[in-house]
Amino acid sequence: MPVEQRHSDSDSDSDPFERELSAALHHAGADFDTDRAALAAAGTVRGRRLRQRRRAAVLGGAAGVALVGVGGALAVDWGGGPSAPARPPAAASTTPEVASSAAGRDVTSDDMIRTLERLLPKGTFANAQGRGVDPNEPLVDPYAQVVYDDGHGAAAVSVAVNRVRPGGYDARQATRCPDKVYIPYDSCVTSHLPDASVVTVMKGYEYPDRRVDTRLWTANLVTPDGHHVTVSEWNAAAEKDAPISRAQPPLSAAQLKKLAAAKEWRGVVDAIPQDPRGTQEPPASVEEDGKAIAGTLVSLIPTSVKVVGRAEGDDDSQFTYVVVDDGHGRSLVQINVQPNMSDVANQLFGAGSETLPDGTRVAEHKAPGEKGIAGVVMWTVDTLREDGFRVVISAFNAGTQHSSPTRTTPALTMKQLRAIALSPRWRS
Repeated sequence: MPVEQRHSDSDSDSDPFERELSAALHHAGADFDTDRAALAAAGTVRGRRLRQRRRAAVLGGAAGVALVGVGGALAVDWGGGPSAPARPPAAASTTPEVASSAAGRDVTSDDMIRTLERLLPKGTFANAQGRGVDPNEPLVDPYAQVVYDDGHGAAAVSVAVNRVRPGGYDARQATRCPDKVYIPYDSCVTSHLPDASVVTVMKGYEYPDRRVDTRLWTANLVTPDGHHVTVSEWNAAAEKDAPISRAQPPLSAAQLKKLAAAKEWRGVVDAIPQDPRGTQEPPASVEEDGKAIAGTLVSLIPTSVKVVGRAEGDDDSQFTYVVVDDGHGRSLVQINVQPNMSDVANQLFGAGSETLPDGTRVAEHKAPGEKGIAGVVMWTVDTLREDGFRVVISAFNAGTQHSSPTRTTPALTMKQLRAIALSPRWRS
């Protein structure tokens, strides 16, 4: 997954993560139900900030926080629409340019907006919003967003920037094409620029099930110095709840790449204060841990069921999936293995859960899967040992999280899911 345009000014919580999480939930599903079954089925969140806050570990499932675009970015609800008053095209001669080296100077929301408008092709602008560099909130990324019209229809366009560790986990994730099991797309191409920056351009969709044909095209660029720039565009004036105003987003793949590579954004990244806690990258063992979880899951799948697909690049330390088929259709099976989860026990295990003689808590849920796709079901078994070691597994009656059912029920029974979740092999 499922991108980070990472804020919501309307949230009252002063913690920037809370605002990011709210934006993530809004993007991942405006119709997301925060019921216990959805909370129990934890999906993976690859965004750096969501990894830093353990609360994200209990959110996910079929309609939860998803990989969005490339690199786990969170998307903002633009609001507004085509009827908003238009702004005149930005004039290059009067628009201040964000300095290519902005360290030590303020970068305001107006700077971000004007720079985005200046770098876009000639057109009109409306509903501009942005955030500059806030020295008090290093985890809240600067961004700008506008409704842009080149004469062929209004389109939301945004840019967000942040800093990643050069060559680190987040840098690699930012420019990796997402797994099509979770994020469908038409094309995804990664290329290298002359300065050794890596940029990935993906042409995908706002809604994974394509219940509305809103297109979302993104470019994610990471420089050798750790500048991370995300540019996103839609073929509507807002990412959600706005009519499609043009066949495709306005910028071509080449234009997206050029906009992401503009030197102005690197100056903004340079102006972001260093987080005193540092960049919390996963340890070097993350990739091996991810592979170990995948191997254990495969070893626990009943022999009557064939594994026909696996996660692309087993490098998440707590999450993986397989696709299985018992001869009656494909079925997605996903699992999270998480230590130190005792503090969220009351959120995960309520009425209807049970406690085993060894103190392990178990909850079982049968619920609808991805909203908007008729007939998809998600069966989940969530377990929590006394020391906080959690294993939660979910199975779907579809081969991906965004496709129509391939069968009536998942390929694994609740009894089989329970046996996998409670296996002592996870301790190794």
